[in-house]
Amino acid sequence: MNLTKEQYQAALFDLDGVVFNTEPQYTIFWGQIGKELKPEIPDFAHKIKGQTLTQIYDRYFPGEEQLQANITERLNDYERQMEYPYIDGLPEFVKALHEQEIPTAIVTSSNQAKMENVYRHHPEVHQLFDHILTAEDFQRSKPDPDCYIRAAHSFGLQPCDCIGFEDSINGLKSLRASGAYTVALATTNSRDVLAPLSDIVIDDYRHFREL
Repeated sequence: MNLTKEQYQAALFDLDGVVFNTEPQYTIFWGQIGKELKPEIPDFAHKIKGQTLTQIYDRYFPGEEQLQANITERLNDYERQMEYPYIDGLPEFVKALHEQEIPTAIVTSSNQAKMENVYRHHPEVHQLFDHILTAEDFQRSKPDPDCYIRAAHSFGLQPCDCIGFEDSINGLKSLRASGAYTVALATTNSRDVLAPLSDIVIDDYRHFREL
């Protein structure tokens, strides 16, 4: 690990597909929702990646409060049963950042209820990450850069002082628009899709070296 605090003063991480290898599980869930409720929209599961539930509901299920409540209940049940494996090399990578005195933050469109499931599986997350920003902490979600700007400001920094890690198209647009150095993880999309939206593409953290 060759990153130093002289290069980047903080590291910002999306959650799903970046910290945890959960995207395949979400693809199954939202693929089923799309098949049942939005069959006219091809690849529904990929279209909604990086969006909050509020954004998904406002765009695809506006005014359908009962249906929204049913989807939320199904999602909550699903998330309680999910597994939350780390992306390969993530814990070691974050620990190496801390050894370089580089603080870390999770910046996710997930809500606090989802994070409670994460904490049950991984109580050590609070030690790995200095700050955890969720959907409740910002009004405009990805691809708007607001969440990453707020994350940088939580350390008294500007986004240009930070390095960030994302996997979804909306997330990468958000991160790059903030001005942070943008690293894409090829856990959800192909390298060809990710390359134009990022400064560098990696498969995981096991062989991460100086950028």
